[in-house]
Amino acid sequence: MMNALVQPRQDFAAEHAAVAVAMPRDALPMRIEVGFDIAYETTAPTPLVTLLNIHPSRRGDIIGREVVVTDPPVPIRCYLDSFGNVCGRLTAPAGGIRLRGHAVVADTGLPDAEALEAPQLPVEQLPDACLLYLMASRYCETDKLGDIAWSLFGKVEPGWRRVQAICDFVHGHLAFGYQHAHPGKTACDAYHERRGVCRDFAHLAITLCRCMNIPARYATGYLGDIGVPRAALPMDFSGWFEAYLGGRWYAFDARHNQPRIGRILMATGRDAADVALTTSFGFVRLKRFAVFTDDVTDIIE
Repeated sequence: MMNALVQPRQDFAAEHAAVAVAMPRDALPMRIEVGFDIAYETTAPTPLVTLLNIHPSRRGDIIGREVVVTDPPVPIRCYLDSFGNVCGRLTAPAGGIRLRGHAVVADTGLPDAEALEAPQLPVEQLPDACLLYLMASRYCETDKLGDIAWSLFGKVEPGWRRVQAICDFVHGHLAFGYQHAHPGKTACDAYHERRGVCRDFAHLAITLCRCMNIPARYATGYLGDIGVPRAALPMDFSGWFEAYLGGRWYAFDARHNQPRIGRILMATGRDAADVALTTSFGFVRLKRFAVFTDDVTDIIE
């Protein structure tokens, strides 16, 4: 995948410059430009389901409109899945298809919210919709890590501090590297191998939280190098997790293990299996993959 990376911004942003020109000012001070350029090779007409749109919870922050286009042009029909994510249905023609997206998003410019006193609710007080996020899922085997979780975190104060202790542990236990990526790697695999990519950090933290009766769900989206040194590695979509504390969901990031600025949600689910960027019903081969996300406040304003 790394050899296929390109920089798509110049031509795509120019085509849709009007999106930024008519931008209204509002109470949110930061402007973040996000987008992607992904291409697949196909051998026959191939149905696809995509999860490439910004999450409905951030829809009110999109300035102008979010643009998702295909080359060659094909119809895209959108729907909401059972987790509330925006999915697109399309059929890629024989030969291949290119998917490009672009949006400018208003943001607070503040780091992820912290609530050190947020309590862990007893299971019997959790909303029904949260119970799903206490259970095992494809990449989060609570049955295999339960004893380990209680031995590590059973004496930690329940609530925010317990989730943070889990993040601290995962951050220190796993070594990050794209060379460690594997689509079948589970939380238990990552725990024993002690290495992985952002999704593995998230899966392990999610599993440990669920073992401690804390609802936790997988999240994916844009996370640029805003307020931190720019990474030397190519930009990618990011994976983190959300924990349910004190009656609401909070973002946690076991890979970076610090509050970050400019996190823009695309989708949530039980684990990465629920938020695949594209699902193909036939053969496809990735030819191009690029993501961008930048603070453009000074440029736009």
